[in-house]
Amino acid sequence: MQVVRTILWVLLFVGLLAFSFFNWKPVEVTIWTNLLIETKVPALVIVSFLLGMIPTWLVHRGTKWRLTRRIKTLENAAKSAAVTAATTTPATNSATATSAADTNANPVENELPTVPAVPKS
Repeated sequence: MQVVRTILWVLLFVGLLAFSFFNWKPVEVTIWTNLLIETKVPALVIVSFLLGMIPTWLVHRGTKWRLTRRIKTLENAAKSAAVTAATTTPATNSATATSAADTNANPVENELPTVPAVPKS
């Protein structure tokens, strides 16, 4: 998976480099009526991309943090339930083990009756 991720980053970088090479032209950006910025097209595209990506990245990080907390809470609840079940299980297992030993004392009595085979005519 790491190889695929590296290949995608290299392709993205090569594409950005080709775009920058073919579009290296100055542009004027008017932010307000009296504020004028002159920059190159690739710089404008990169800054716009980053400004658009930041909110999405923040939502992703927040969701990941919330789900990680939920998973840890559920894991802790499962561990405490397993510990509780493990502490109560030996007492019930010893009781069922003795009753099972009593019923298996005479295996002939515990067998299910067999149905005789019907002869074919």
